[in-house]
Formats: sequence, structure tokens, C-alpha cells
Amino acid sequence: MASIDIRHPHSLPPAHARQRVQEVAEILTQRFGVHSEWDGDILGFSGMGVEGHLALLPGELHFSAQLGFLLAAMQGSIEQEVRRVLAERFG
Repeated sequence: MASIDIRHPHSLPPAHARQRVQEVAEILTQRFGVHSEWDGDILGFSGMGVEGHLALLPGELHFSAQLGFLLAAMQGSIEQEVRRVLAERFG
């Protein structure tokens, strides 16, 4: 199993950051077919061949995902896309 672990800084107020995380979740749903659900400040997601979370921490986002066998071959491009979306939404 391949994994992706990204920490991305942010300076948004909690409510605004949560809204942006929800936007990221919608993008993940559209592009990778994952389903997501909030548990406090952690957005868990899963789909065919992927499971992980996006934690909303003070001043930082923590994206962590485990990729199944088929998606492991695309780990680099998936990680690059996640980094791009986080930079786009959180600067």
C-alpha cells in the first residue's frame, strides 16, 4: 500500500477553513469518486482503492491517505493534484 502525507499551512479563521476543506472534499469526490464525512474537525474519506482524512488543525491542514494497489501506481500524480488543490484553496 502506498501512502500520501501532506501538511499544509493556513491562516484562515476556523469557520472559513472548514468551508474550504468542504470545497476540497467536493473536488475529491468529483475527481476520485470518494465519499466523505465530518467527525469534529476531521474529514474522513474513502472510495475504491483509497482511504484517509483531512484534519483541520489550528494553522495547518493534515492530509493523509492510503492508496490501494491500483492507485499506488498513480501516487505521484494524485499527490501533486492534492497539493495543487490545497495551494489553490489555502494559499
